[in-house]
Amino acid sequence: MAYNEALTNRIRESVLELMKPDDKVEEKRMFSGVAFMVNDKMCVTAADERIMCRIDPVIYEDALKKDGCSPMIMKGRVYKGYVHVSTESISNKADLDYWVRLAQQFNEKAKATVKKKK
Repeated sequence: MAYNEALTNRIRESVLELMKPDDKVEEKRMFSGVAFMVNDKMCVTAADERIMCRIDPVIYEDALKKDGCSPMIMKGRVYKGYVHVSTESISNKADLDYWVRLAQQFNEKAKATVKKKK
């Protein structure tokens, strides 16, 4: 799956606008798209027709009730706390900012993934 450059640019603007002054933002190619890492933790990714957000598992079920939101499923496993959001449901800035804000709020308390040494 290719990634959507226009969507990536929109996410970049939103992340940079909503971040705190001491946040470190890095972009990495992964999941056939671009991941926005905030303070070394995955926050939001851009793909072709959707974004993926890492949100608080406490609000996961409520988030799934929102239009265009679906669970992230990889290799048959549902990843609670990760959601896909369709581009149709984030067509305006306020809707995109809503999801980026949820991801950034969870990012503050999320733990970074420990990289395994080879």
